[in-house]
Amino acid sequence: MGWSFRRTDRLPENAELVAAHYPAVLRFCTRWVGPVEAPDLAQETFMTAFRSRAGFRGECEPQTWLLGIARNQCRNWRRKSHRTETPLEEWMDTPAPSIEANLVDGHVLKAALASLSDEHREVVLLHEVEGLRYAEIAVITGVPEGTVKSRLHHAFRHLRTHLMPAPGAER
Repeated sequence: MGWSFRRTDRLPENAELVAAHYPAVLRFCTRWVGPVEAPDLAQETFMTAFRSRAGFRGECEPQTWLLGIARNQCRNWRRKSHRTETPLEEWMDTPAPSIEANLVDGHVLKAALASLSDEHREVVLLHEVEGLRYAEIAVITGVPEGTVKSRLHHAFRHLRTHLMPAPGAER
């Protein structure tokens, strides 16, 4: 049996919602559009959430619902501003948590991530950087959980071919 959301029948009041989830929404927006536009898009995310509170059916955590709204805000902003690339430097700015994580050169990893399709890169970043579960990513991206798993599988396979040295080659 897979992981399931804790169902809730109500959203916290607006002030509670902002206090509890603004940092995560801002971080998410920053990673999608960069630090200049992120605060405005985080604010738009909450304004949209407040206007559409009735649309929250309690089928997911409030933060998952908010990140889905933030994703749409960021995608719309990128489309309107004619920016198509995720600013990968924003995703890679946090220090690696362990020595093993430092074994892959940051530039090589960035190039490998950039070589992924948008759909594959999105699920990798949501899963590996944001730490979201398959079910949460499915809600945010609007695709079935099986599709999230498939995209992750194909993305990781692609990344392995780009990050692993060829036999006999030196790193």
